Amino acid sequence: MRAYTINEISRDDLAKITGFLQEHALSSPLEGLFWGRVPDELLDERQAAHPDCRPHVFGIEVGEDWINLEFFIRSLPDMQCPCSGYATRRQLDFIIEFAHSMIQDLGIRT
Repeated sequence: MRAYTINEISRDDLAKITGFLQEHALSSPLEGLFWGRVPDELLDERQAAHPDCRPHVFGIEVGEDWINLEFFIRSLPDMQCPCSGYATRRQLDFIIEFAHSMIQDLGIRT
């Protein structure tokens, strides 16, 4: 899996990140897993042609001292749909900017 990982995060900063994700991402039934929503205007042609598959999301996993943002875009209602696939350049930029903005806004030191 291709992903963007930020590691060596303190326990206190991970608590801040988890709180941020609880407010700005979709929760998963699995502990430590969240879904970041890809804005509709960033969907590729295949994803845009599947309105019933929205929202399209990327996985965000929170570990003991790291967070991992996946570069695989999925349909949340149907994770097996062929509209799922690796992020486009614009989607990659969005995911990386999401991570950087979160770190900056929370004052996290990495």
